[in-house]
Parts: sequence; C-alpha cells; structure tokens
Amino acid sequence: MMAIVDSHCHAWRTWPYQPPVPDPGSRGLVEQLLFEMDAAGVARAAVVCARIDHNPDNNDYIAECVRRHPQRLYQLADVDCSWSETYHTPGAAGRLADAVQRYPLTGFTHYVKGDDDGSWFLSEEGLAFFRVAEEGHLIASLALPPRLQPVLRRVAERFPALPFLVHHMGGPKATEPPPYPVFRGILASASAPNVFIKLSGFHYAAPVAWEYPYSDCAWLVRGLYEHFGPDRLCWGSDYPVVRRAMTYRQALDAVQTHCPFIPPEHKARILGDNLQGLIDSRGAPPASGPRRP
Repeated sequence: MMAIVDSHCHAWRTWPYQPPVPDPGSRGLVEQLLFEMDAAGVARAAVVCARIDHNPDNNDYIAECVRRHPQRLYQLADVDCSWSETYHTPGAAGRLADAVQRYPLTGFTHYVKGDDDGSWFLSEEGLAFFRVAEEGHLIASLALPPRLQPVLRRVAERFPALPFLVHHMGGPKATEPPPYPVFRGILASASAPNVFIKLSGFHYAAPVAWEYPYSDCAWLVRGLYEHFGPDRLCWGSDYPVVRRAMTYRQALDAVQTHCPFIPPEHKARILGDNLQGLIDSRGAPPASGPRRP
C-alpha cells in the first residue's frame, strides 16, 4: 500500500502567529499534527523547524518529538533562517555541523529574506555551509523568493549530491499574467536534477486563500508536473499554518483528488515515495541520538 509522507509541516510549543488564537498553548503541538495525520492516513512527516516568535527552542522541541515518535517524524532543523540573529553571518558551516551533532537530523531548513540578493550562497561562507550539508548526507529544505532560482541552480550544480526541496511550489502566483516570467523562472530549475519542489502552499499561490479546491492553481501544478516530472515533486500540508485556509485533509486532497491530470502511479510517488526515497537513501537518523558523521 502507498505510504503518504508529508514533506512540509510544523509543530510548536506555543502558537507563533498573529492574529492570536484562543488555544496558543495547544494548537501547534505535535500531538495535534499526529492526530491529523492519523485521520488523513498520512504515515510519516518531515517537520520543518522554525524558531519564530515565542519558540526559540523549536529545534529542541522537534528533536524531542522525533525521539518520542521515531517511526512517524523526521526533523529538518532551523539553521540560520531569516529571523535569526546569525542569518548569513560568519560561522554558518560550523553552526550546521553543530546541529548535525546535536539533533537527530534528516536535513535542515533555511528561510531566505525577501530582499536577499543571493550573493551569500556563492560566497566562501555559503559554499562551506552547503559543503557540510552535502558531506553530512542531509536534505536542504529552502524557502527562497522565486527571483533567486538562478542562484539555486548554481548552488545545486556545485553540490550535485545534495537534494534541495523548495517550499510551496517555489512561490508562484496563480494570478501572474502571461508570459509568466516568475513561474517560468521556477520551471527552469527543472534543469538541475537535484532540485525538488514541494506541492504545498496552495493557499499562498491562489487568488483567494480559502477557495478550496484551488482550481485556479491547477495550471501551476500541471506546469511543475510536466517540467519536474513525477519523481521530483513532494506533497506537503503546511500544517498547522494551513488551518487558516483549509483542513489538513483538504491540503492532502488538493493533490490526491483534485489533480486528475496526474495518473495514480505518479501520485503515489508525489504523495510519499519520492520523499521517503530521499530519506532512505541518506540513512534514517537514529531516534535516540545524533546523525552519523
């Protein structure tokens, strides 16, 4: 049977976003995530850490969750993300190496500022950072503005053994008018065989965030499918943030049910096989300690 694996979700001790919610101490907890996964038939999930408001210990919290649920969860640690004081400062490679030793990592996530010019990625510091990731057999989960896709392709070429998972379809907008320069720039990254795209974030791409099943986004998914193929797309929920627009099951059904142009055998890859294959090829980290060096 097909095992569904969520490539993009979060968990926090305290809800980090505005506007406030009535249950900030429970809405983001991993138990909520696992409940939704069970209800939707999702076997495993890669948890994207984010040390944002009220959650400076999110890496530690998710490491604890992975150790408690080693058969269900994988950790993508927050390393020097855009909200961090260490963002693109000297020593990034050392901080990533420390995270590898400290946490049971499958990979790391790195959120990029919207106004970043991309120069750090090809600097001595940036290249050292990604060298540690490649040598550590990690997965790089990146949130970056679409205009930095050319930079991503250059980094991917320098580190061919390092898989890059780009968040939320690469950040396109369904309302972009022809000739679609932003989306075409995302599609161009299909030329890099180690660049993967997460089929997540429909609510960010759609003209109206809550208009499920996001028929306005179908042409984006079709374009990604046609260019990246069925082996380099990975479904993701964006839970619990996605609750502001739709349910966890709807986030799954947006791909599982409402993309009829993708045949069932290809959906099986997108909904789980691709990500699980990447994880298995790098060696699953032990639940009780750090990844092997």
